[in-house]
Amino acid sequence: MQFGLFYEHQHPRPWTEGSELRLYQDALDQIELADRIGFDVLWEAEHHFLEEYAHSSAPEVFLAACSQRTKRMRLGHGITLMPPNYSHPARVAERIATLDLVSNGRVEWGTGESASMIELEGFGVDPALKSAMWREATEQSANMLAMDPYPGFKGEYFEMPCRSIVPKPVQRPHPPMWVACSKRETIHRAARNGLGALAFAFVEPEMAAKWIAEYYDIIKSEECVPLGHTVNANVALVSGMMCHPDADEAARRGLEGFKFFGYALGFVGLYGELIPGRTNIWESFQSVKDTIPDNAGRGGIGTPDQIRDHCLRYEKAGLDQLVFLQQAGHNRHEHICQSMELFGSAVMPEFKAREEARQKAKAEELEPYIRAALARKKRMAPLADHEIPGILAGGRRSAAGGEQRKSNFSDRALAIPTSNPHG
Repeated sequence: MQFGLFYEHQHPRPWTEGSELRLYQDALDQIELADRIGFDVLWEAEHHFLEEYAHSSAPEVFLAACSQRTKRMRLGHGITLMPPNYSHPARVAERIATLDLVSNGRVEWGTGESASMIELEGFGVDPALKSAMWREATEQSANMLAMDPYPGFKGEYFEMPCRSIVPKPVQRPHPPMWVACSKRETIHRAARNGLGALAFAFVEPEMAAKWIAEYYDIIKSEECVPLGHTVNANVALVSGMMCHPDADEAARRGLEGFKFFGYALGFVGLYGELIPGRTNIWESFQSVKDTIPDNAGRGGIGTPDQIRDHCLRYEKAGLDQLVFLQQAGHNRHEHICQSMELFGSAVMPEFKAREEARQKAKAEELEPYIRAALARKKRMAPLADHEIPGILAGGRRSAAGGEQRKSNFSDRALAIPTSNPHG
């Protein structure tokens, strides 16, 4: 089993001058440390307008900074909001490819449709259409990364003409693709589409084992028809974490922040009323925090032995990646760093020792099923050279009376290089 870290840049009130700057700089230091320790993946959320809960509206910028502070850690969008009102699919493809280049091929491409009304209404996304928007945009962004040129598309939610989407990613045809999941049904959807399931759900290992078994049953069945150009058969699950030699001290350092994460998520997504710039979610949390029950993610807050048992239960359930949430509430930077260091020295090594063999056995088992799934995919037809339309530059268009004439590769006046510019 691999280990990841999950960041939303939580920033509860009260806010002070420079506190947001410190939040980001501390996070960069934490991730540099995590890379040295041996954590496998960083997942960075994309959210908009969710003050206190998530100050992470431009994850690709933060991940690019992380790429220069790390050497081996995978860098995951957890997630990229895909409805076109958030970002045109071509802009998503360009950002993913660029991040893959600056990170030397370390991107994990998580996708999702968004959930909170605060975000959906802020960008004019109809909640009834967001799932269909996700599917159309995600499939086409993958085509844009994989095809040269992209033939163009006219769909229900966006359209664009034929264009060459540049740059192209290091990982061809595109980085591994994931979709955010919060319940059993969306994990099934991930498997049907050949996507990794990035599960933001705090479920006990016994329930996780059922979900994981169902996921892989679908991956191996004819139901699996890849949305992208590869199959990424993996399940990741989020858990809280704060590691300390004393269990009570671990709880003092990490439990309040973990409970705030759950409370704030419910507040912005389910039961709260946010008055922009004025609502104090942290203050509201203080009045109810002692009544909030523990959940499955609480098992990652404790001593090394307690956390080892927590991890072993998920490993036994067949989980591919356990993603730890530490940066939550007012958890302190130094405590987060100390926790990661202790976990890295006292817990991680035994799991690392088993991982290479597990990955090899899994790849051998799934290879024929993945090959069959890719054969079922209906692919967008590429354009033959003579079908690629020419695009007149502005000056030539003016000379032609402002018209964009039809032309193709074979009758173009300008010389076109025959070599592939992307290598």
